Amino acid sequence: MIVVVMGVTGAGKTTVGERLAAALGAAFLDADDYHPPESVAKMRAGTPLTDGDRQPWLERLNALLRRRAAEGGSVVLACSALKAAYRSTLLAGLPEARVVFLRGSRELIRARLAARRGHYMNPALLDSQFAALETPAEAIVVDVDGAPAALVAAIVRALGRR
Repeated sequence: MIVVVMGVTGAGKTTVGERLAAALGAAFLDADDYHPPESVAKMRAGTPLTDGDRQPWLERLNALLRRRAAEGGSVVLACSALKAAYRSTLLAGLPEARVVFLRGSRELIRARLAARRGHYMNPALLDSQFAALETPAEAIVVDVDGAPAALVAAIVRALGRR
């Protein structure tokens, strides 16, 4: 099983993704760990990444997911995947992959970012993230105003797992 947990910065992708992976007995990957240093520097400086910046990163993530699928392993990937084109690249060759969209209001996410420490993503990029967001039609949608355990339980149910 391949599951991509997506949403804007601060939506809880890593927190929910890690817990979902544990609940499913799957490996967990955080797409943030695969950004090249140049992209991290841009985000840290408050400069949004371009589609050109993202393309090789998305292709690398797709290769990782395809390798896991070929090995028969399950994986949960936390990845912003804000645009349909990004999800298309990310999920190419993975027809059984599922997408989970962590949806939250701008106000809730802004409050979370204000409280977050130690992450390179500049909170000033939140508006650009919401501007880029193309709500996925194919996703399991979960509102992020609840506790992580409740979100994971809802996702597991939606995936047809117990």
